[in-house]
Order: sequence, then C-alpha cells, then structure tokens
Amino acid sequence: MPHFAKTDRWIVLSSLVAACATNPVTGKREISLVSEQQEIQMGQEGAQQVAQEVGLVNDQALQNYLQSVGSAIASKSERPNLPWTFRAVDDPSPNAFALPGGYIFVTRGLLDLMNNEAELATVLGHEIGHVTARHSVQQMSQQQLAQLALGVGAILSPTVAQLGEAASQGLGLLFLKYGRDDERQADDLGFRYALNQGYDVRYMDDVFRSLQRIGETSKQSPLPTWLATHPGEAERIQTIDAKLAQLQPSQLTNAKVNGQAYLQRINGLVYGANPRNGFFQGNTFYHPDLRFQISLPSGWQGQNLSQAVIAVSPEQDGIIQLTLAQGNSPEAAARAFLSQRGIQAGQASQEPVNGVPAVASRFQAQTEQGVIQGLAAFFTYNGATYQVVAYAAAQRYAAYDAAFRQSLGSFAPVTDSRVLNVQPNKLSVVTLPQQMTLAEFAQRNPSTIPLADLAIVNQVEDPNKALPAGTQVKRVTGGTRTS
Repeated sequence: MPHFAKTDRWIVLSSLVAACATNPVTGKREISLVSEQQEIQMGQEGAQQVAQEVGLVNDQALQNYLQSVGSAIASKSERPNLPWTFRAVDDPSPNAFALPGGYIFVTRGLLDLMNNEAELATVLGHEIGHVTARHSVQQMSQQQLAQLALGVGAILSPTVAQLGEAASQGLGLLFLKYGRDDERQADDLGFRYALNQGYDVRYMDDVFRSLQRIGETSKQSPLPTWLATHPGEAERIQTIDAKLAQLQPSQLTNAKVNGQAYLQRINGLVYGANPRNGFFQGNTFYHPDLRFQISLPSGWQGQNLSQAVIAVSPEQDGIIQLTLAQGNSPEAAARAFLSQRGIQAGQASQEPVNGVPAVASRFQAQTEQGVIQGLAAFFTYNGATYQVVAYAAAQRYAAYDAAFRQSLGSFAPVTDSRVLNVQPNKLSVVTLPQQMTLAEFAQRNPSTIPLADLAIVNQVEDPNKALPAGTQVKRVTGGTRTS
C-alpha cells in the first residue's frame, strides 16, 4: 500500500472535510465527492442513455400523467428544486429506478401490475426518496473513498471529474447497489411523501404483494431486477402495516386512490414483450417492422435491446452483435468499421446473402482484454444498413468460426405473414356489468394470458371470489402467437 507523507495526508483530510455536505433528509453531515451540479449532469446523461438503449413508452399522454403525479410529490420533498423528470420505460419487467439528480423511471411492466394512482404514488415516492437521500451519491463517494485509501487516482479536483466521467458511462448508474438500509429508508420516505400528498398509503402493500407474486417476468430485460436489492416483500409489508397502525383515522379520510383515472390511463398499454420490436423464436430472431431475420447459434443467450441484438456463448467467450451501421451501403459501412484505429482487416468479400447486398471481412483488434478476432458482415436492406459483428478472443476464434459464418450467412428478409402480422398483447379495462368472479369474467371475456396471471394483473387473490358490479377489471387481448 502506498505511503502518504504528512503533507499528503493533510491534503486528503482537508479535501474530504471540504467535500462534506448536509444530507437533505437526515440533516447529518456526510462526505460527498459529487456536487449537486455533477449529480444532475450524471443523471441527465444516464437518462438519455436509458431512452436510447432501453426505450420509452410511445404514449405522450401517459408520460405527461407520470410527470404530473411525480412532480407534485417531489415538489414537497426535501429537494424540490431538482429538475425532476418522470418517464415510462418500454420494458416488460416489473421495475422502477432512480438516477441521480431527479430522473425517475417506471417500466410499463410495473404499470401493468398496478391498479390505481395511490399505488403509483408510493412507487414514485420510494424512488424520489433515493434521490432526496442522495443514496447514489453516497455509493459513488464511497467507491471513490476506497480508491483514495488505496492511493489510486488523483486526490484533489481531478478526482471528481474522473468520477463523474466514469459513473455516467453506459447504464452503469442503474447498477449502483443500494444497501438494505437505503431501501428501507426509501420505503419510509415514499410512504411519507405519498401520505403528505393525500394518497391512501394502504395501497402500498398491494404493490409489494404483486411483485412478490409475479417474480421476474422477463429474461430479456437489460435492467437490474427491482426485487434483487430490496428487503424481502414479507418484511416490507409487515413494516408498512406497522406504519399504518400508527396513523390517525383522520389521516386517511378522503385519501386519494384515483383508481378509475389510473386504469383509463393505462388502458391499451402493451402487456409483456412487444414482438413488434423483435422477438426470438427458437434460435432465430425476427423483426417484423424491419422485416429481417437472423439465426443465432443454438444454446447461446440472446438479448433484444433497443439498439442492438446480442447473443453470448454459453461459456461467455464468444459474442454476436447486430446493430445499425454507418453508411448507406454495405461497402461504405464496411469501410467505416474496418478503417477504425486498432482494427486490422482481412480481405473483404462482396456478394449477396439470401438476395441481400452484403460485404463481409475477417478482422483482428487489440483491446484492453487482449487480442480479439472476428468476422463482420454488412447488409443493406429495406432502406437501412445493418452491421453484424461476431468475435472472440483470438485463441478461441477457431472454435466459433463455423458458428459465426453460419449466423452471418442467415441474415435474410422475412416473408412469413405470421411474423409480419404479429401483434403485442395489450391491456383492456372492462367495467363489470354485474357481480361475478374473475374466473367467470375470464370465461366471458377471454384473455391471451392464463387465469393465474390475470389474477396477478388484477391483484385478485382468489379468482373464484365474487367481485362487485361496477368493478373495473383488466383483460389482456390482441396478441398473436409467434410459436
């Protein structure tokens, strides 16, 4: 471990003292190596990458609704002047997350599960709590302190600049791990924020119960699972029940639920994975809107992201990635890719693949992890140019060469009408004309999901228990089978 001189130690201590800040929630002094301006900048950059790499729900009315509900809650928090931004993410997994500086996201998978605005308010309140309590800033500061203790990096102002640059890359901000105490504090704050805005916080339990029942619904999400870092749902329900028991009856008199307004807002929202954005069937990936298909090696783990399709070998030492390419022709795209600094290109071949104009070339590149070897192919089809890059460590390339060539050679137009016409499942809100059970409702109004899943979506514990006339019930319709 490096030895600091007395002067150096004094500089470090002086810098840390200068970097202390008062936590807006607790009022306590704590070390913070990230200023509020840097926090906002990092959150803004991260939010832009979420929009690009994960995608937002294409429903401006829904986005405006989230912004309205969230802004009202945040305006009464300890940090009302942050540029609070609330967005719905086009992801089927039940999730919500906060980026530094006041950027809050809720997936449509979680919106599908909730039944009223009071539930939404407690979720948004929880995420607002992470920001007001500066949980992500604390995590980043602790990471930087660990580096300082080891003598890694600069000590004075460059440290903060390096930290901001590193933390804002990719979706890394989403993977900062909050401790269980942070999650409990965010639950407490979410409860208080929603209550102060006049919401019926008794519905906070229902969100937890729904998450507990559904588990992780999507293996194709690039987002960290909401349940992974949170206390157990049973513990959280018990804690909320204890808080509810301490409330005076007057605090919940005329409390806002806004169930009808919320359900009408999510009426027509896509449920589950949207096949129009591309889907896997076996080891083949189809994109109905872009009208192409490509087969990936059997047994590889595929993931469909907003701007890329990726497949990783079982040993995680081989990768195939499809993205849009630079250039309006396969030749131009090949030149742009192969002329990059550090890439050594092989002899390019130019011949159509399944009737699609294409250019392909082997390549080698030096990376921080060592030399990689790969095969790149470029296709111009239906007004767009695509780049498919397959690579592995140079010493492992031979083991994957045949699989790479087969996959890249499978790029082809889609002609199957079943693929071209595939449609997503969507929520449809129906008002019960008379008393009936959810099981009876499902018989009269068939859904494209099983009754057990329909019960979770409607937060119904017993599908055979009668629901009163006038109850608004969700059904899931419109989906087209892809297999």
